This record gives sequence, structure tokens and C-alpha cells, in this order.
Amino acid sequence: MTATDECEDGQFQCNNRRCIPTIWRCDDDDDCSDNSDEENCPKKTCAPAEFACLNGQCVPGRWRCDGEPECPDGSDEAAETCSIQTCPPEKFDCGGSTNKCVSLSWRCDGEKDCENGADEEDCASACPSGEFMCGNRKCLASTYVCDSDDDCGDGSDELKCASPLTCGPDHLRCNTSECVPLMWSCDGDPDCSDSSDEGPERCGGDGAPYLLNRRANCSAGEFRCANGECVRLTWKCDGDPDCKDKSDESDCPLLTCRPDEFQCGDGSCIHGTKQCNKVHDCVDHSDESGCVNATRCEGPLKFLCKNGECIDSSKVCDSVKDCKDRSDEPKKECGLNECMINNGGCSHVCMDRPIGFECQCPPGYRLLDRKTCGDIDECENPDACSQICINYKGDFKCECYEGYEMDPVTKTCKAEGKSPYLLFTNRHEIRRIDLVKRDYSQVVSTQKNAVALDLDVANNRVFWCDLVPSHVPLLESHLHTPVGLALDWLQHNLYWTDSGDKSISVASADATKRRVLISTDLSEPRSIALDPHHGFMYWSDWGTRAKIEKAGMNGVDRQVLVADSIEWPNGITLDVANRRLYWVDSKLHLIASVDLNGAHRRTHMSSAETLGHPYALAVFEDRIYWTDRDRAAVFMANRLSGQDIHTLAENLNDPHDIVVFHQLRQPQGPDSCNLGSMANGGCEYLCLKAPQITEHSPKYTCACPNGQDLGPDMRGLVFGLVCAGVYLVWRNWRRNSTKSMNFDNPVYRKTTGEGEEDEIHIGRTDGMGHHAHHHPYPQGVNVGVVGASGGTCPQFIALPLGGSMPDPGTHWYTEQPMLSSAK
Repeated sequence: MTATDECEDGQFQCNNRRCIPTIWRCDDDDDCSDNSDEENCPKKTCAPAEFACLNGQCVPGRWRCDGEPECPDGSDEAAETCSIQTCPPEKFDCGGSTNKCVSLSWRCDGEKDCENGADEEDCASACPSGEFMCGNRKCLASTYVCDSDDDCGDGSDELKCASPLTCGPDHLRCNTSECVPLMWSCDGDPDCSDSSDEGPERCGGDGAPYLLNRRANCSAGEFRCANGECVRLTWKCDGDPDCKDKSDESDCPLLTCRPDEFQCGDGSCIHGTKQCNKVHDCVDHSDESGCVNATRCEGPLKFLCKNGECIDSSKVCDSVKDCKDRSDEPKKECGLNECMINNGGCSHVCMDRPIGFECQCPPGYRLLDRKTCGDIDECENPDACSQICINYKGDFKCECYEGYEMDPVTKTCKAEGKSPYLLFTNRHEIRRIDLVKRDYSQVVSTQKNAVALDLDVANNRVFWCDLVPSHVPLLESHLHTPVGLALDWLQHNLYWTDSGDKSISVASADATKRRVLISTDLSEPRSIALDPHHGFMYWSDWGTRAKIEKAGMNGVDRQVLVADSIEWPNGITLDVANRRLYWVDSKLHLIASVDLNGAHRRTHMSSAETLGHPYALAVFEDRIYWTDRDRAAVFMANRLSGQDIHTLAENLNDPHDIVVFHQLRQPQGPDSCNLGSMANGGCEYLCLKAPQITEHSPKYTCACPNGQDLGPDMRGLVFGLVCAGVYLVWRNWRRNSTKSMNFDNPVYRKTTGEGEEDEIHIGRTDGMGHHAHHHPYPQGVNVGVVGASGGTCPQFIALPLGGSMPDPGTHWYTEQPMLSSAK
């Protein structure tokens, strides 16, 4: 630091006339080098929750014996301090010389959390009963053995298989020997891997497969693919196939750029001056690849002559004039060590050079000017820590939120409790992967086209949407093509997006009440995510003006979060702990995130090779998980770096949605609709969480069915419509085959009788020990399922008023019963 007569405001002048920041005074560090900044300091007493370092400094008591010295003298990690540590009952003692304690739930979880690996010693390595152990020691559900798919990844589950299976009377045998339900043949949707169930020899016609985006006619701004899909017209011949059959990139003229332009990897042209300008102007970033930066005359090995020449520093003051202006041989400066006088004015480290000197800083500090070192705020780097970053002088500290614990080996935050696992839809089924033990099993089978998925962690239930194509039109339909699904796990309401009628709707989890929340300015709504603690919902729209939006969970305070540099945002998810929203863009081949106000945008991964057609994603701990429809696989990567990419499941059959099951993914909190003495907040119909914009915001609002308004008390309905009447109509609007089940011990059965409607029975089995019996649907009620417009649609059921038992003679309507609006 400068040796001046006066220090600036905010600085303390040492006895040796150096200037240091005032906040460094009396911090138990000799920053002046003569200890004058530590003289005449009041005696410091550490608080009960703090640890007193031997030099008198205080640090949080939780930092004691955590493997990282925070005391300048290292006394918080000294052997005499940590050798007396005893692990509490809920911790595992790593033993040895480390004296580390880790979460007991991490014992034998397949990951070494103790530095000496003690937590993974003497662990059984066999797979659970009823599961198959692959050659690579992966555990696999027996249903995946000999199913003609390489589910192990090493092919061992398809070895030693007997002769091809014999299909039952209600099943069709594909040419590949697979068995699929007979009713699935000739429905426009290939279920055999070779599409033989839809072949023209069996079904007639062209045997064209059913696709989610396939429509009879595309709009003026769309291109019709050869397979019937509709994609944006601007995506035609852009070098990136968007049709499933890649027909949008066939018969395209060869793109050429002008001599003064640069051609990007996708064929587009940018001005030549934009190449290697350190700005990504091409979508694929090809304009910045292979760039060679001009060598700068910097560093201790280079010397910049006054005339601009650059020579090796070894040639300075060697009595040979290498600079043409002779500036490398000044007589007065050669041989002079400026660091011998007041440390050269440097606050910390002074390095003498052949000509002049250079001030340097110790680790954790940086030069504020040419001589003064200041603390580096490492927490400005969002990748510095997994969750919480605490900056302090000369260093920083990472900590974890409640429910997480710092892994002493990886130094990342790891969830406590049971192992997390993935659930993902694989068209005809829902599969599960344990993220620690890598157990691989099937949760739900015999679906037709499962696309959307969400969980009720506290009650061990899973909800999903199944799009069943059908040639039978409906007279009336209230669900067309539900493609996104999210559960409010606190207020127990279910939200979904419907790309068929361009809407976002909500219903009570028991399906008795329902309302459309948003139906304007939506083009292609897709994924939806909820933050019930703060009362906001988020959704993506990949239509003509692609965007990600946010609104209150009651439909108010709508706002756009992301509208720039976004094309096809198929999936979104919330990182609840870090308060960020992540999305995948299938057109731009990237994974990005913003905070929940739409600021601080970051791109985590960007690669057409790695991200072919990402559809959905989930975030947990330090990992991103996503499904890729082009690669028919599930992947994971480090969310901070975008590196460490692994394949979790491959050779799949069109995977779509994906979620992580763990109690920390749905943190518990109060049900705002049932805090007071009035059940359901006193609302006659729906009670919806209100957005918590300020501390004075209402906790909830009441909502009516579509077409009805609240009365003067803002709770009851006008027109005298009582809830029983609403119950009559909506008791089984029936979720367009949006279903739920308990998957601790699920019972799921689908009958495929000839000439009958599909029947789905969903519930929880009896004999569940001490668990409460929960039936998502009333016992004995069947859900009729037929479909139109690419999605299953419900018929309507009338149930008797009063009592809890359904009428054994269910009454079916072919169209929606009308509500009386008479006053």
C-alpha cells in the first residue's frame, strides 16, 4: 500500500504509514506488517455458538473439525481439538485419524463419503430379492430380462434367453417377437419396435405412425413434415432436423455466404467481423471455435519496450540493447531493488524485477490498484459452492441448506435421508432408477403413450397423463392434449397445460373441482412447475413466440421471464433449494437457467452432439437429469460445470417426462387453505394459493367453476350454486387419463377386452400396515377412456348426492351435463 501522508476515507493508517481497509482493523491479522492495526483493540469474547481460535479470532462453532481450517492458525482443525470429537447417534463415525462424522443414511449407499471409505466397508453387494444382477453389477427388475432390450448396458440381461415368447390370446406378436395388447394394433401408433402392429399388410393404408405434433392441416406459419408433423416454417432448411423423419432438411439448396461473411455450422451466415470477437453470434458457437488469441506482452517472462516491442525478460538489464529504443537497459534502474524500500509500497508481496517491481497478493486476494490487495469475493462466482457461499477475508466457506450435509470427499451438498431416485415415462410404462444404488425397475406398465408425470412425495403417489390416440371422436371434451402436469403438494391441487385447447387449468387432487386459469396468449404450452411455498407457477410455451412465463397459482400477476434466445423450451424444472428455473431447448440444443425473477441467466450446456432432442429435465443436488428423444436415453451431468456426463438408461422407447423422488424435492410447509378454523379457507369451491409478492399478500383466494363468479364475501358462488351441484358434474371429469397411484405397494390393472372401452382401476392395496389407506378415486368407480385429437378424453359420471359410497349403477353421459344458472 502506498506510503502517503494521508489515507483515504475507509482506510486505516499504520504506524509505518501504510494504508489498509478500516474493516481489517482489530481482526486478529497483522495487515500493517508492524501489528499496529491490532494494537489498542477491545478484548474480544467469542459467543457460545462460536469457536475461539488460539489467536483470539472467532469462527462459527459448526466449522470446528469440518476438515477445512478457518482459523488463521489452523487451531479449529488441530489434532488436540478434533481428537475428542464424538459422533452423535444419527451420524456414522468414519474412524481412523480423520475423526469425521457423516450422515448415517449414507452408510452403504454406494458412494464413499468418508475419506477412508469406511462408510462403504462390509456392505452386501447382492441385488434385492427378485432382481437380476447385470454383468456390470447393476440391479435390474426381472421384467426387463429377456425383453429384447439391452437394459443392463452390457447386454447381460439378454444372454441365455429361451426361445421367443408365446403371446396370449389378447396380445399380438410383433415381427420382433415382442407381445403387445391386441387392441393397440392399427391405432395409428406403432407399439412394436419394428412398427409391425401398424403395417399396411395388417391395417391397410400407409401405416404412418402417430406423432404428438401430427395434425390434419398445418397453419400458414408451419411446415408439414412427410410424416404429418407440423413444425415452424422458419425451421425448414436451417441445417438442424426438427421433423422426426428429418424431412424438413431434405431437398434444401446448398447455402453459401458472401466473401465478407462467415458461415456457421448450421449453414447460416454472419458478418465476417463477428468471427473470433469473443461473442457467440452463431447458434452453434462455431464462430468462436478455433480462434487464436494474439500473444500479449504480459507476465514475468515478457518485457514490453516503450516503443511497443516485446522481448524476453531474460534480455532485460543484460548490458545488451535488445529494444530498439534501448528501454531494456536503463542505467539508473538496472540493479536497483525497489522492494527493499518500504516493501515497494506493496500491501503484501513485493516482487523485484530487472527493471522496476511488481506487487502481488496472497491466495484469496487481488490487486485493487497497482499496490493494494483486497479480498476476493469468491461468492460472486455462482459455481463456487453447491448451495450457500460465505465470503470472509482471504477465503470463502461453502455450507448447505437444512436437510443437506457437506460431503467431506466431494465437498458438495448431499441430501440426507433415503436415496433419491428418478421416475421417467417411457411411452408404455413408467420406470424408476435409484440414483445411488442404480437399481432399475418398472413402476407402471401397459400404458399407451405416457407423457407427463409428477409426484406426491409425502403420500407416495405418482400422477401421470397418457395420450391415447383413437379414431373415435367425442361429442364433448374438456381435456384435449394435456402435456404438462404439476402437483401443489401443500394445498393438494393438480395443475396441467393443455396444448389442444391452449390453456392452463387446475383441479382439486380428488378431481371434484376444476377451473381453467389461463386461456389467452398461449400458443403451444408445454411444461409446468410449481412453487407452492411462494404461490407461483411457471410454464413454457414453444409456439410462434417461444417463452417461459410465470403467474400466481391463482392465475394472477402473469409475467414473462424468458423471451430472448429461446426457440423450443420443451421442459422446465425448479431448483427449489437455490431458487432457480432450468429449461431445455430442443432447437438450440442447450440447458439454461435463470433466477425466479428471470435475471442472472446462465447456459449450463450447449451442444447439438450431447443434446440431440432434450425433452424434459430434473435438478437435484449438483446434478441435472434429462430425457433425450433422439437418443432414446436418460442422461445426467454436473449442473455447475456441465461436465461429467453419464448415461443412466438407454435403448428406450421414446422417453418423455422425468422427475426426482426425494422428500427435499417437496419441502413441507403450511396448507394456506386450512390454517384457520374454516376448512378449505371457507371457500365454497376451489381454494388456491395466492402469490406471495409482499408480506401483506393474501395467503389464498377462492375460485369458482368456469363461467361463475364469487359472491360478495369472496368465498361463495353467485347464482346460488351449491357445492353439491358442482360435485354432481365434476366428480369424475376424470383427468383425460391423468391418473394417480401409490407406488409403495401399487395395484394397477388394465383390461383389454374385445370390443369394450378401456377400464382403468387405480388405488392402494389393503393391508398396508400402519399406513393410512388412500384411494385417489372412490372404490368401485371405473373411469371410461376414449380419445380424440391425439388425447384421451373423459366421459362424465354422475354420482349420488350425500353419503360416501358411489351409486353401483353408474350413469354415463355422452355429453357434458349442463349447469343451471337460474338465480
